[in-house]
Amino acid sequence: MPRLPEAKATSSDVPDPSSCNVLFLPGEPARAGRVAFWRSDGGAVPPLPHGSVEVLSVVVPGEDGVELVTVPALLLPVRAALPVLTRARTSPQAARAGVFWGTAAFLALHVVARGLLLPGLSAEDHDAWRAGPLHPEDIERIRLLAAAMPPEAHALPLPGEEPLRLPDPERLVRAFLDAVADTLPRSPAAPLVTGGPAYAATPPQHLPGLRAWAADVAAGHDAGVRLSLRVEFAGGAEFDATFQSDDAPSFRAVLQVHSVSDPTRVADAVEVWTGSDGFEPRARMDTLLALRRAARAWPPLSPLLSAAVPDAVDLADDEVTDLLREGAHRLSGIGVEVHWPKGLTRELTTHAVIGPPDDATGPGGLSSGAPAFLSADALLSFDWSFALGDQRLTSEELDRLAEASRPVVRLRDQWVLVDPHEVRRAHARDRRDLKPIDALGAALTGSIEVDGRPVEVRSTGWLTALRERLTDPEGQEQIDPPPALAATLRDYQRRGLSWLARMTSLGLGCCLADDMGLGKTITLIALHLHRQGDPSSAGPTLVVCPASLMGNWQREIERFAPGTRVRRFHGARRDLASAAQGEFVLTTYGTMRQDANRLATVPWGMVVADEAQHVKNPYSATARALRSIDARARVALTGTPVENNLSELWAILDWTTPGLLGRLGTFRRRYADAIEGGRDPAAGERIGRLVRPFLLRRRKSDPGIAPELPPKTETDRTVSLTAEQAGLYEAVVREALAAIAGADDMARRGAIVKLLTGLKQICNHPAQYLKEDAPRIAGRSGKLELLDELLDTILAEEASVLVFTQYVGMGRLIERHLAARGIAAQFLHGGTSLVERERMVRRFQDGEVPVFLLSLKAAGTGLNLTRAEHVVHYDRWWNPAVEAQATDRAYRIGQNRPVQVHRLITEGTVEDRIADMLGRKQALADAVLGAGEAALTELTDAELADLVELRGGAR
Repeated sequence: MPRLPEAKATSSDVPDPSSCNVLFLPGEPARAGRVAFWRSDGGAVPPLPHGSVEVLSVVVPGEDGVELVTVPALLLPVRAALPVLTRARTSPQAARAGVFWGTAAFLALHVVARGLLLPGLSAEDHDAWRAGPLHPEDIERIRLLAAAMPPEAHALPLPGEEPLRLPDPERLVRAFLDAVADTLPRSPAAPLVTGGPAYAATPPQHLPGLRAWAADVAAGHDAGVRLSLRVEFAGGAEFDATFQSDDAPSFRAVLQVHSVSDPTRVADAVEVWTGSDGFEPRARMDTLLALRRAARAWPPLSPLLSAAVPDAVDLADDEVTDLLREGAHRLSGIGVEVHWPKGLTRELTTHAVIGPPDDATGPGGLSSGAPAFLSADALLSFDWSFALGDQRLTSEELDRLAEASRPVVRLRDQWVLVDPHEVRRAHARDRRDLKPIDALGAALTGSIEVDGRPVEVRSTGWLTALRERLTDPEGQEQIDPPPALAATLRDYQRRGLSWLARMTSLGLGCCLADDMGLGKTITLIALHLHRQGDPSSAGPTLVVCPASLMGNWQREIERFAPGTRVRRFHGARRDLASAAQGEFVLTTYGTMRQDANRLATVPWGMVVADEAQHVKNPYSATARALRSIDARARVALTGTPVENNLSELWAILDWTTPGLLGRLGTFRRRYADAIEGGRDPAAGERIGRLVRPFLLRRRKSDPGIAPELPPKTETDRTVSLTAEQAGLYEAVVREALAAIAGADDMARRGAIVKLLTGLKQICNHPAQYLKEDAPRIAGRSGKLELLDELLDTILAEEASVLVFTQYVGMGRLIERHLAARGIAAQFLHGGTSLVERERMVRRFQDGEVPVFLLSLKAAGTGLNLTRAEHVVHYDRWWNPAVEAQATDRAYRIGQNRPVQVHRLITEGTVEDRIADMLGRKQALADAVLGAGEAALTELTDAELADLVELRGGAR
């Protein structure tokens, strides 16, 4: 048996396993199966934890058809292989077999996530889970996937077969699904469910005594049929919801049989028994086995087991009700679907309606004349709305449904099918009033908990307007900074001021959670000054902060709000007498805790908790003291609203807006435990809707935030073309303009884009435009010579540099050129793997490689490269925003040295004219900002010729 030549492996040769060929080797039991990764060239495979490298005999194409060869292969257990396979499914470097088994892994995980798991015994009587019961669409998906299996994905021949035979694709995919199903449920918590080691422990359990039980579990799933129930009018005719009779119709459940091998074949059981349906002879026995299991799930089917022909069973009212409530769910769990009559409305929907009366006015400018939103005597109505299908029920109709004892009731000239228990429970639900803050929370989340169950909520009146106002901050008009503020606010600070002013004007507290250094202090000072202009909000402001920040607060107030009185309430001689209307009073958390009673006597316009994480424990004496001090508005300032768990966020927001998040225990059960324990992913979305309007969080890395950074110098460096570049440039312009002159609109646009791209590549280097395989690089490009000069200076200063190009081909040329010069460089582009990308960033940041070449598209965002003091844009993207994003890889938070940006521009070319337009911000430049080269396709022939003409020649 030949062996493929051994490939000599280096660290760069050894591939990521997701790029290898993949085979699945079934095991006994199923979880003992393994996944093999191998290379078609017989090269080295990557060693991984939990894996072993073994030699496999595989079938590969040969000169005379196929041949059997031996190759080294990495064998991983299924659990360890799943992450590699799922990564291979979408990896552009993955082999065909890797993509195939990655897709199979995704399908297997989907099956397990849906709970399609059946316990049973393996061929050797070991405990084993398997995938099932599979629905027809699952079976069809498996068949389609198996039909697409490439040869190398099942290239391990069956043992002892002559001639060579490969495993059947569908059987192999089924075995893989069973292996995943037998692996994943075996977690440390599994014994709590199974009650012992069987089906929980990884070591196989030999259980021959369970053969009869396992056969019973398998009934109907290993058979060739599956069952469903068709509920119909007992008279046998197709049900008509407008059936005219004073007596409610009765129903029966008809047994239907589906072929597993042909999902399109379905027949009533009576047709299977008479042999007129085309089912195989064993279908009757398969049907009875499946029916026995279905009768255990829903006992009203039991009479069918003793019937000569298991045709149909008449249903009493209580059985119809039970089928509605629980029976259909239990049957679905074993693969038996229930089909109700199409014309029968049976969906009773319930939602809560919360809001003020239609003629009520709202708070805080939503309309005038209303009591304060959070006043103790304000209440909002809580009522219920019910509907059948898309028809809303009146209270009289709901009464009629509740009084009926049958599941089928005539309503609006139609028969409707409802669960009487559900109707009576809906009818008994009480109407009551809610506190406004509870109503607002329900309106924001869209749900409220009633009797331990979530109920959909719809708001009315000004509560709806308030919800929309809070959830659309961008739609609100920004306020002007107060005239008394001696500073110019940044844009994001102005947005923060507008948000704070809007929230506090509504009587709602809030938390400004910007990163440190983004100016929370100056924003709060501006808010204080703004509130002094309205008698309803004016008053002294109390700032509670750590002792170390008192001096900074005083200096900032004196600097940005000159003339505003500042008082320190701290030390042995602290005094609150005659606190002025617009005064700032500064105190520490310790002093506030000791003197809370004195502080509570002042009618504060606003209380501010700076570094509010100091009160993250709601049961601490400090937190309780802070809650005792009343004010018209409460604002928390912190850069870390959540340090350890969500209860800290509750503590802050329950102080700013009491009652918003409910009681702490309820909050922990409904949100914190569900999110932190990973039990309810939707809980994160719900709490986000509730909290987001009351928490403004900006980070230094966010778009639009202008952090304090060292100076940045941007320089356009022009360079002449070489004679070769100039000759190419003029020839391309001459030929392209002649072609463009006679082209129609679509062809013209394409030709212009092609021309501009070609000219940019010529300006970069002739070898890039000519696509030379082994070019001579040095001495042919003015830009490359200028880059060499810049790098010589930069490296002599022991500095580091980023070099951006929009073309991977040009990056390769520069990389080869620098390697020939002995300059350490690395190149990151779209084909770089995530692991290698992170390694490159680490090497650059550690100073190991001073020159970092980057593809503008692949590396223009998302990287932190503050080691660089220089940024070189080798070619222009013609969109300053894109270039700025690339520059910001170095010019960002964490950069503590000046950054120099060098843009290389070839003199007298299209690059030169575009740079000039961008610099002068002409109308065309504005179009280029958004559309790049596409904007230039609308130029006239004369304008285009003027744009691309070479002026000044070559050096």
